[in-house]
Amino acid sequence: MSDTTPVTSAWAGAVPRLAARGLVHRFGDTSALAGVDVDLADGESLAVMGPSGSGKSTLLHVLAGILVPTSGTVALRGLEVQALSEKERSLLRRRRYGFVFQLGQLLSELSALENVALPAMLTGASRADAQASAGQWLAALGLAGAEGRRPGELSGGQAQRVAVARALITRPEVVFADEPTGSLDQATGHDVMQVLRDATRAVGASLVVVTHDADVAAWCDRRIDVRDGRVVAPGSTTGGGAGPRPGERDAGVLPAHLGAARVADVFGAGGAR
Repeated sequence: MSDTTPVTSAWAGAVPRLAARGLVHRFGDTSALAGVDVDLADGESLAVMGPSGSGKSTLLHVLAGILVPTSGTVALRGLEVQALSEKERSLLRRRRYGFVFQLGQLLSELSALENVALPAMLTGASRADAQASAGQWLAALGLAGAEGRRPGELSGGQAQRVAVARALITRPEVVFADEPTGSLDQATGHDVMQVLRDATRAVGASLVVVTHDADVAAWCDRRIDVRDGRVVAPGSTTGGGAGPRPGERDAGVLPAHLGAARVADVFGAGGAR
């Protein structure tokens, strides 16, 4: 495979779980998106790649309902996200989406267990049930024994595993990851991407990963490249990457029993309290 060959999709022609058409978004006189179409199939992982300022993070925020596009549509299984009220979009993000941010954005005053349990509690689970589920996720992601640690007591890789658990505890339909390895060294980033990919597969979630790193993009089933707010020819932004080590692409699926946006943007007004 050449350095500019995109990862092909096994979901070509599948009915999309998430479909965006004609997305345009402007910040004042600046056009961040200039007519973008994107499809995401059930269980598919999609890398959105491009340099800083290309519009890739804006695209993620529009797909996730954090931003309402200036024009165009985003549909989650036929539900038009941009047509929802701010409250309805907040509830959708809590119940049907999961998020992993570049720096984890764990709440510093909460333990790892409490951070992971938060989304489940916000969707109505009791504290006991939410924390029991959070403990299972932390154990599944290799963090048994770290439940009581606060973010400042975790390594970067451990904190991102907690963030993955937090994203998946509600068994979302789509997980959005904005530069999930951007603050990690290469080896730790490799491990986090394997955990993120395998864990989303385990719950049947689709995955959107925004990155400027071709090694990260290579973990996904498919890649699109963005420049100047438009989808451009694959490989025309930066080169391909090594991706998973040999034999690891389908390894280690977890048992089936979890950036630029702020935590408050995702969970709603009460989410960071």
